Amino acid sequence: MNPMRVVVLGSGRGSNAEAILRAQQEGRLGSARVAEILSDRPDARILELGGQFGVPARFIDPGPFRTKFDEAGEARYIAAIRARAPGLVVLAGFMRILKPPFLDAFPRMIINLHPSLLPSFPGLDAIGQAWRRGVKITGCTVHYVTSEVDGGPILDQRAVNIEPGDTLETLEAKVHAAEHALLPGVIARLSESAPPG
Repeated sequence: MNPMRVVVLGSGRGSNAEAILRAQQEGRLGSARVAEILSDRPDARILELGGQFGVPARFIDPGPFRTKFDEAGEARYIAAIRARAPGLVVLAGFMRILKPPFLDAFPRMIINLHPSLLPSFPGLDAIGQAWRRGVKITGCTVHYVTSEVDGGPILDQRAVNIEPGDTLETLEAKVHAAEHALLPGVIARLSESAPPG
């Protein structure tokens, strides 16, 4: 079976991208292989992972806006991703809302990791939202990306119990650990069900 090429997009420290790359290194990513890492921030730590794991990684200018692409920036990203002919595009802490032209370029190929049990606590600061609400169980979700923010079809979830002794910081650590286990597993499963190519 040919590997399923994966392009990872991220904006920050890249802990979930690192979990994907470690899973690949350890043979836990199915037939998926990370083809490239792209970031919308030139100083993002996620770009350092390229050198550590032998994967191409680069900054691409997203344009002047903070949370979305301008038309030229969107075109740059679409062209860069298409050049890798991926079977999957993974948003790993990518802090931009994707619009229909981007989504239409990669139909049912873009997945996102969100730090709550969707549909609960969509949007920003999901762990903080859950903490302040006082729920006893939260977690993380991998879902397909659609034009509805955090509203696409759910692929898998992992629950995290909020214990009496937890603080916001310990809860964040528990949710991140769950994310690091969940996301590579979903990618591995998708790689085994992907059409050959």
